[in-house]
Amino acid sequence: MLQALPRISRRRTLQGSAAALVVFGLLMWWLLPIGESEPRGRITFSTGVPTGVYQRYGELLDTALAHDLPDVDMRLRTSEGSQQNLARVAGGEADFTIATADAVAKYLQDGMPGAELLRSCARLYDDYVQLVVPRGSKVRTAADLRDKRVGVGQDGSGVRLVSNQLLTAAGLNPHLDITPVSAGIDTMPGLLEDGDIDAFFWSGGLPTSAVRDLSKRFEIRLVPLGELVDKLHAAGGGARHYRSAVMPADAYRSAQDGEAVPTVAVANLLVTTELMDASLTEGLTRTVIGSRDRIGNQVHAAQLVDLRSAIYTDPLPLHEGAQRYYRSVKP
Repeated sequence: MLQALPRISRRRTLQGSAAALVVFGLLMWWLLPIGESEPRGRITFSTGVPTGVYQRYGELLDTALAHDLPDVDMRLRTSEGSQQNLARVAGGEADFTIATADAVAKYLQDGMPGAELLRSCARLYDDYVQLVVPRGSKVRTAADLRDKRVGVGQDGSGVRLVSNQLLTAAGLNPHLDITPVSAGIDTMPGLLEDGDIDAFFWSGGLPTSAVRDLSKRFEIRLVPLGELVDKLHAAGGGARHYRSAVMPADAYRSAQDGEAVPTVAVANLLVTTELMDASLTEGLTRTVIGSRDRIGNQVHAAQLVDLRSAIYTDPLPLHEGAQRYYRSVKP
């Protein structure tokens, strides 16, 4: 009897160890995706004009991604803006991009090619619409742009979309009542400075470096646009994504005389398609949220990327990989 006790003890110890291994194995099976390895390969990120916020955000995200997913090579590709970005991603010419919510809504509403494939990874930061004129201009409202030469963004940009919406809300025909000038933020400041245009629209994060730099060498003023929000909403469609906003007094110190400027804002979404690998999308989403502070030090708008609001990507559903990430960090 005394000799049997050690055998029984050893048997129970072995049984306990085996049970622990089973529990550990089941736990690892639950936590780790079966059959998935670290993401690798090359992806294309469609950004925006060379001097715009989309491009700078893409450059900084590329650096962060190289640290977090070293086997993923991200190639940046400049574009005219949101509308062209969506066409590229939906058509398979790019894998990820940034686009404004109103541009996404229009793409869906118009039934453009590949629209049903579009998915979002995160709501990023808001773009603020900026109507810039020389300091001495008589333009005080958008309606005063009648018969003026106005920079309205490039054909494939979100700026073109929102400027047309705002001009219409102000009672102007964007094709007949102004002289529209197709140009991006890389050229519009110079055109205004040289007197080749009377005003220009821009939609971007605050502050936009091109507008800030212009304000330091040329006297400009920002025209209030906030009074047009109700009329924009009445138009329906993608215009429902616009909201009232205020550009802080210190956004462009030398352009605002210390005063806040009422305007219109719209959210930016990080966009891909449902065909994108879930593991890679999860990793990219994690990098976007995790690198907020690092990117925000150089792109101030990125400081507003927030885990709590990132999941609100209307009018697009979240990609499966993005859903995985948000579930993994849910309290």
